[in-house]
Parts: sequence; C-alpha cells; structure tokens
Amino acid sequence: MIEHIDSSLIDWSRAQFALTAIYHWIFVPLTLGLAVVMGLMETFYYRTGDLFWKRTARFWMKLFGINFAIGVATGLILEFEFGTNWSNYSWFVGDIFGAPLAIEGIVAFFMEATFIAVMFFGWQKVSRGFHLASTWLTGLGATISAWWILVANAWMQYPVGMEFNPDTARNEMVDFWAVATSPMAVNKFFHTVLSGWVLGALFVVGVSCWYLWKKRERRFALSSIKVGASVGLFAALMAAWTGDGSGYQVAQHQPMKLAAMEGYYEGQEGAGLVAFGVLNPAKQKADDGVEPFLFRMEIPKMLSLLAERKADAFVPGINDLLEGGYELKDGTTALSATEKMERGRKAIGAFAAYREARAQGDDAAAGVASVELKENMPYFGYGYIKDVHELVPNVPLTFYMFRVMVMLGGYFIVFFLVVLFVVFRKDLSRLRWLQMVAMLSVPLGYLAGQAGWVVAECGRQPWTIQDMLPVGAAISKLEVGSVQTTFFLFLFLFTVLLVAEVGIMLKAIRKGPENSNVDIHSSNY
Repeated sequence: MIEHIDSSLIDWSRAQFALTAIYHWIFVPLTLGLAVVMGLMETFYYRTGDLFWKRTARFWMKLFGINFAIGVATGLILEFEFGTNWSNYSWFVGDIFGAPLAIEGIVAFFMEATFIAVMFFGWQKVSRGFHLASTWLTGLGATISAWWILVANAWMQYPVGMEFNPDTARNEMVDFWAVATSPMAVNKFFHTVLSGWVLGALFVVGVSCWYLWKKRERRFALSSIKVGASVGLFAALMAAWTGDGSGYQVAQHQPMKLAAMEGYYEGQEGAGLVAFGVLNPAKQKADDGVEPFLFRMEIPKMLSLLAERKADAFVPGINDLLEGGYELKDGTTALSATEKMERGRKAIGAFAAYREARAQGDDAAAGVASVELKENMPYFGYGYIKDVHELVPNVPLTFYMFRVMVMLGGYFIVFFLVVLFVVFRKDLSRLRWLQMVAMLSVPLGYLAGQAGWVVAECGRQPWTIQDMLPVGAAISKLEVGSVQTTFFLFLFLFTVLLVAEVGIMLKAIRKGPENSNVDIHSSNY
C-alpha cells in the first residue's frame, strides 16, 4: 500500500476518471432508453404489418447505432483506467471487482455485438420474428451489460461476499451471489436503467417535437411521442420508487453520504427531509459551530421514514458519525471516527506483523497477528485516514446535486403527463410552446443523470471501497505530469467524439425517416 502520495496526483487521477465517466454516461442512458422505444415500435410492425412502424423503428435504430458506437469507445477506456491509474485498487480487490466486469465483457458485450449486426443488416435476410428478437436481444444485451457494471459499482459502495487473505494481500471472493445480488446492486440497477429509459423518452419526444415545429413528418412525430411519453411516464414513476429504495440502502450502508445529501450535522429522532434549502457558505467543518443553513424548508419526519421506515427513528448526522456514542440498531454503541482510525492502524500493523512472522517461519506469532487482523479488518481503510474531517464528503456538492436530481425527476413526471394528455386529447402540432418545452427538456435528462452519479460517487468520498480502501491508498504511483497529459488528451479526444456524434445525429435527424415507398417491394416481409 502507498503511504505517502502527492495530493495533486490523487486529484488529477480522480479528475481523469471522473472525466471519462462523465463522457461515458452521456452515451449509455440514451442507448438503454432508445433500445426500449425501438423495440416497441418494431413490435408494432411485427403485429400489424404496417410499414409505417418499420420505417419509424429504423429511424430510431439509426440514432441508437450512432450513440452505441461512441459509448463503447469511452467504456473501454474507463475499464482500462482501473489498471493504469488505480493499480493498488485493482490488486487489492481485483479478484472480486474483475468478476462482474469479465462477465459483462464475455456475455453481455458479445450478445450485443452478435445481435446488433442482425438488427442493422438483417432486415431482408431473416424472418420478421427473428429480426424482432434480435432487436430486443440487442437491448437486453445492453441492459445486462449495465447490470454487471452496476454490480461492480454497488460492491464498491457496499462490499460483501469477500474475505481478506493476508498471504496474498488481496480480498478474495467467497460468495459470488452475495456480490451479484446485494440489495445495493439490485436497487442501483433498476434506478439507473430506468433513468436511462427516461432520457431515451425525453430524446424521442424532443426530436419528434422538432419535426412538429418544422411542420414535417406529422404522423411519425405524433406516433413517436405517444410511445416515447408512455415509456417515459412509466420509467419516471418507477425511478421515483426505486429512488426511495436507493435512499434506504444509502442510510443503511453509507450514513455519511446520506448526511451530506441533507446537509445534516446533528442527529435527531423524527428527522425532517430538506425540501428546499440554501447552505451557509461560511460553514467549513463539521464541528466549527456555524449554522449549516441560511434558509431551509423541511418535510417533518420524512428523513426518518426514508432512512429507517419509522417516523420517529433516530438518524445520525455528520457530527454523530464522527463522534460516535449513539446506539446502533443491534444494541451496540457506535464507535467514533478516531476509534475507527485507531482500529484501522491496528489492522495495518497486525497485517505487517503477520507477513513478517510468516517470512520468518514463526507460526505462533503469525497466528496471534492473524487474530488481531481479523478483529480489526472491518476498519482497515480507516488506518490510512489522517484527519477525521477527511471522512466528510463535499457537503454543498452532494446536497445541491441531490436536489437537482430529485426536482428534475418530479418535473419529468409532470412533463410526460402533460404531453400524454395533449397528444391523446388535443392537437400537439398546434401547441408551439409545448413543442419548445419538449426540445429544451432533452438536456435536462442528461443533467439529472449526471447529478445522480455525482451524488453516488462524490458522496462516498474519501472511499474507493466503502470503509475498506480510501482513494489515497488506491491509486497507481505515477508521475503527476503523465496523468495531467492524458487528462487533457482524453478531454480533447472525448470532446471530438462528442462533437462528431452530435453532428452525425443532427444530420440524421434533419434527413428524417426513410421515405414511405422505400420498402414497398418488401411488403410481405
């Protein structure tokens, strides 16, 4: 493990990984959302034989393909960075973390690669039923891919199913299914995939409203809006439900993240949820005595309901988590951060003693050290923390990004309800203001997704693996200059890819769906 690391190396390594992840997440959710929309449209074609639905499905497939190709490129770079920039992390938990990523590559990625070829090039070569299956299997492959990636990410938030082997200095998997089906992973998967469906729906509705704005492709636009808004409303409602589940999981396994999300410093029973608030910029530390808010409006007892499913339950704040002393649900008393750091240092010391004893062939001393290591291993990561305030994530960033995500989620529900009412009961082609709102709402879908990931990742700092491995002990020993160079190189390359994708997509949108007479010769297909 690395004990003395240049803080600028940590910052630049984090910045490079964040840059890659942000760009990657621009493409992934649209892939997940368009997969559902185009699958439904081709299903309508299969059931009705109406070439209009084939034409419509093929248009959205074209945009899916453009987006999918760029997403793969950024995703591959993201996985390589675990080895180049975070080699200590990869060594320490590669046995566990590598398994879901390997399955994702072997199963899901190959599944996508196989069926996407049939989907794009098999229209006149396979039966309608087989082609429809290929379309859905392409989307399913993308979704399965997301499952295994999110399993890996959820394990970092809530590490389960492993034991530390002091002989190899690695955590080793002992229960694959505990890793693959942890409650954190299941909830994160559904919430994340549903957010992708919301973005896909916003994209379909927004692009279709552009056609109405330009007075083009009226039937295509209105039909696409009906499908997209229906998918969007379902996904937005389900995302709100799974978001509640995510909040509960965070409360159980990452209480410091929950406290940061709420700007919540002093624990209490019957804690309220901040509906709206402005943080006090003068507050710099948890224990500085400065009031955390300039202004706030709370929903009484809602935080206790979210965190413990009980209106009067005690929810610890940031100061409680640092100072300890409150009663846990199992009847024990919470340790302070200082006590956890002391036990972490004992674990590190016992590990070193065990290795030395084994090298000298002293089995008795190794046994004693092994017992002490096992007793203190749950706090191993705290041994690398120098100051208790390092355990508090960036409260303003986490607090505000959480509210951006939640408020936009509520907006999307209202938006899809209004669009569905208008498109089924009135003439949307006449409501220019709603068409403009729909087009302007597309970037909000991207903003909501990025805000959610900021909460998830920045809210768990300073940990790469919750309570087990802090960021400073996870990075590779590199020259700061090399990380800076690759950061700006990736920034340039990813920006070029993004600009190219947007340009190709806009060109395809301006061109519009294929002419209706293109497929007349294949009306029996």
